[in-house]
Amino acid sequence: MIAFGPVPSRRLGRSLGINNIPAKICSYGCVYCQLGKTIVKSARRKAYYSPDEIYKEVEEKVKEAEEKGVDIDYLTFVPDGEPTLDVKLGKEAEMLGNLGIKLAIITNSSLIWRDDVRSELMNFDYVSMKLDAISEELWKKVDRPHKSLSHEKILEGMLEFAKEFGRKLVTETMLVDAVDYSDEIPRIRDFLGELRPDIAYIGVPTRPPAEEWAKVPDESIVNRAFQEFSKSVNAEYLIGYEGNEFSGTGDPEEDILAITSVHPMREDAVDEFLKKHGKEWKMVEKMVSEGKLIVLEYNEKKYIMRKISSRY
Repeated sequence: MIAFGPVPSRRLGRSLGINNIPAKICSYGCVYCQLGKTIVKSARRKAYYSPDEIYKEVEEKVKEAEEKGVDIDYLTFVPDGEPTLDVKLGKEAEMLGNLGIKLAIITNSSLIWRDDVRSELMNFDYVSMKLDAISEELWKKVDRPHKSLSHEKILEGMLEFAKEFGRKLVTETMLVDAVDYSDEIPRIRDFLGELRPDIAYIGVPTRPPAEEWAKVPDESIVNRAFQEFSKSVNAEYLIGYEGNEFSGTGDPEEDILAITSVHPMREDAVDEFLKKHGKEWKMVEKMVSEGKLIVLEYNEKKYIMRKISSRY
């Protein structure tokens, strides 16, 4: 399924997700990825779906949401992999702009050094760029990039894009345990001061990560990052649970599979979702027994996730 949701977003309100990349094709293999380990690591742009196919699915979801009285704040490219790997991204954004809903994209920034990618991102109202590290050593440890990528070129591309882009630009820095941030936090602070995003978000893993060691860091590290980043830009935490207001516009089973392939749901959120649609928990148990879903535990909470091969 290409379009899913709308789902609650800590950054975007109610977001209709667009999954324009097949499962776990990415330019990075981030240790904290909520969808498991990268299956295909690639930095080459190619076509995956036709723009017409994407537009049709999104248009149908928008119409269904309107009929149910569900508001959509953003159409958001937030797929199973890196969205800018899609060489048709610019055309898709251009077509979706006709629906009259703001467009957002969550990118890991890995291809922003390319002129064509920066040009296509100009079609969006909201661009979120990953900024986990300034030093190459930490970048390789946490983001585990494709071997062809240059961190220096990526950072230069981010600065170039920020100069040209006139709408909402944010960054997201993910902090994980077992990493020494003593020198890195000031480096990120200084870079943010040059980049000047509207908001610099500071995140921690809130769902089961690809690597077990990539856990939530001590609160003192998160607080230090906030205090330091705030010296240069408007910094905000991105560490809270986003709530249970998930909305479906189609078949409940299909919606759960679509949402949990990109956005693992806490057990209580799934239960609330089922009740809204007059379904019982037995439906989830059946999907688990059929191998469609798995149950994961993280920070003493249970999460429901679509089963994908990268976890096994």
